[in-house]
Order: sequence, then C-alpha cells, then structure tokens
Amino acid sequence: MFSILGIQLIGVLLSMSNFRLLAFQEEEVTLAIVVVIGLAIFILALAGVWKVFTKAGQPGWACIVPIYNLVVLMRIAGRPGWWVLLMLIPIVSIIIAFIVAIDVAKNFGKGAGFGVGLALLGIIFYPILGFGDAQYRPIPK
Repeated sequence: MFSILGIQLIGVLLSMSNFRLLAFQEEEVTLAIVVVIGLAIFILALAGVWKVFTKAGQPGWACIVPIYNLVVLMRIAGRPGWWVLLMLIPIVSIIIAFIVAIDVAKNFGKGAGFGVGLALLGIIFYPILGFGDAQYRPIPK
C-alpha cells in the first residue's frame, strides 16, 4: 500500500514544472527516510541487547562499551573471559562467535538453532531474546 502511494506521490512531484529542483529534493527525502529507518533498526537492536544484558544480571550499559561488551557476553555465555582474545584472531573469531551465541541461547532456554540466529542475524534475534519471555538460567559447564 505504501509503495503505491509513494509511486503516485513521485509521479505528481515529477509532473511539476521545476523537475531539477524536485529531483534533488526527492534524493534528500529518500536519504532522510533511509537514515531514519536505519536509526530505528539500530535503536531496536541496541535496546534488545541491553535487555538481554539486564536479564542476565549484567549492567545494560555494558553493551555499548567496546571490548567490555565482549567480556560481559562471555560471562553471560558461561565462557572464560580470556576468550575475548580469541575474538581478535581472524577465522577463529567466527567459530567463537557461533559457540558463544549458542551458549547464550542455551542459557536463556533456547536451542542451538536460535543461537545460530543470534550469530547470523543478531539484529533480529537479540530483540526477540531481550523482549521475549525467556529467562536467564545459566547451565553449569
């Protein structure tokens, strides 16, 4: 529905006499819309990770501090803190990211498939985990 209205609006704008000015304004509007949507997605993902951290009994603000957020994520996953160093090694970091994501999912009562979702599509799965009814129950290793 919105795309049809958008196409109609663009048609009306392009039919006006000052085409060059409208084309420039259309690019600005498009850029503004993309920025607003991107910012909204970023805020939703940030709020989801913040909520996951607080559900696990960790400070929510820790998710926005570089490196420290990995240390806290290792705690939530039940992995040793030195694993953060493994995250700095190319290729190894991908494997560690999947292991940690699966452990986080298991500690929230979800399966390995959800953990793979956290690793691949964290921008979607962290808000689901944070705002859903999952409870943090760490599994002893």
